[in-house]
Amino acid sequence: MQQPIGSGYPRSARLTRPAEYARVFAGARRVADYYFTVLVIHNDYGRARLGVAVSKKTAPSAVVRNRIKRRIRETFRLHQTAVGGNDLVVIAKPPARAARGATLNTSLDRLWQRVSQRCERS
Repeated sequence: MQQPIGSGYPRSARLTRPAEYARVFAGARRVADYYFTVLVIHNDYGRARLGVAVSKKTAPSAVVRNRIKRRIRETFRLHQTAVGGNDLVVIAKPPARAARGATLNTSLDRLWQRVSQRCERS
């Protein structure tokens, strides 16, 4: 059974290949704040796809890296229809390591809004 958009995080909503990440890193527009940088580039799939980058330098502990990734994926799941038709890579910055979950959610919500506004203008 097909889930409605915004209710899941299927494989089709992910960047899975190194070439897909490379394409985003090479030609993307940037939206950033204190905790994250979001790289955005238009795709031909008609739906948003997400890639996540949380380095060991940003968060040395795997537990913390995974916590940050879960926050990113969950907020993306809720906002993917608003940013549709784009490939996105979210890069966590070191301050995200010590931030509370609610702070990260607020930061990501604002970034998704900025991304959707930018996409409407172009």
